[in-house]
Amino acid sequence: MNYKAGIVSLGCAKNQVDAEMLLFTLKNKGFTIVNDPADADAVIVNTCGFIESAKQESIDEIIELGKLKREGTIKAIIVTGCLAERYKNEITKQLYEVDAAIGIGANEQIADVVLKALDGKKSEIFPDNLCLPLEGGRIQSTPPYTAYIKIAEGCDNCCTYCAIPLIRGRFRSRRPEDIVKEAETLAENGVKELNVIAQDTTRYGEDLFGEPYLAKLLKMLCKIDGFKWIRVLYCYPDRITDELIDTIADEEKIVKYIDIPLQHCNGEVLKRMNRRGDRESLTALLNKIRAKIPDVIFRSTFITGFPGETDEQFEELAEFAAEMKFQRLGCFAYSQEENTKAALMPEQLDDEIKQKRADIIMEHQQKVMSEYCESLIGKSLEVLVEGYDKLAECFFGRSYADSPEVDGCVFFTCNGKKPKAGDFVTVKITDYMGCDPVGKTD
Repeated sequence: MNYKAGIVSLGCAKNQVDAEMLLFTLKNKGFTIVNDPADADAVIVNTCGFIESAKQESIDEIIELGKLKREGTIKAIIVTGCLAERYKNEITKQLYEVDAAIGIGANEQIADVVLKALDGKKSEIFPDNLCLPLEGGRIQSTPPYTAYIKIAEGCDNCCTYCAIPLIRGRFRSRRPEDIVKEAETLAENGVKELNVIAQDTTRYGEDLFGEPYLAKLLKMLCKIDGFKWIRVLYCYPDRITDELIDTIADEEKIVKYIDIPLQHCNGEVLKRMNRRGDRESLTALLNKIRAKIPDVIFRSTFITGFPGETDEQFEELAEFAAEMKFQRLGCFAYSQEENTKAALMPEQLDDEIKQKRADIIMEHQQKVMSEYCESLIGKSLEVLVEGYDKLAECFFGRSYADSPEVDGCVFFTCNGKKPKAGDFVTVKITDYMGCDPVGKTD
């Protein structure tokens, strides 16, 4: 029988790449892949288990799919990804809708697991997480003009608040020749924007070559015909070398956008997080990058309410954010995650205090982003077209300042030839709406 399979992938872009590999495996085993889970015989939920809100989103999705299963619309629910890896056998015990739960190390067995589930046989398979395949085919789930490429798996940073090393295992880089080969295939298939990802892209190659290798890899990727933009995400501040900065500055294809999740700026808080640096060193790093790449866009994330964070330490973080004027910033209240060192630390703060501090940072960030949008008025931006908004009666797309799915858009009108998704156009900015620039094509 030709079964239909669908997948719901939650969480980060790294998880999305895993989902694309799962889809390829299923298709290779004879399954028909459908976009709408309601049209599937079996639905795979590729879960996120990073923080409490992400875990709840995964659980809510499984419960919703359970309703379709009870109605007879779908026949089986299979759970993989970080939540399954983290909580293993608890998944099927706590969520009766689930027919199979497998760890990330069992992703290559997905077709057999699905067939068993459709045959009424439950599975719980949790091999070593290091068995997660780093190589394999993918069915691209992003629009055809943009794609992610995962250059490494796992993490060795062991930040005290983070469960990723427990879930994903130690850091391990893919071989550069394998990455380049995959990138060449993506370019041949029409990808114009390549987004380079890993839990810590700046650690890439240390396990293979004994030294940072990201800059060298990026130069290889820049030689591939077809790519217009190459974007680097998730850079750890300690490992941003002069070579990497110069490579981003010099290579035309690399967009001048650096994602640096700083988490805090106070030296004592960072030390308790098992991270290095302080306000002075981080300010120096960001200023050095700005001096070499004047139009650079910084994206960062902060955590407020980490155990023991004092009013003064929070004020220092707020001042740092105001001073550095990150064009892109997310701020999250600390999530106390079991089996992490930070969860056992004294001086855990009330949820209300943690959230209030995050809200203060983000309220000010709205002003920073408005100032940035105002600075764009009268300027022209190259925009990757993504579609047409019928309600607003205008096109929309992203500039180099906008990472897929996490940042905003540029909205624009066009009097001449109508562009299609995947085209690049030049947009003159005339205004902004919320935190999104508005303009028209030249």
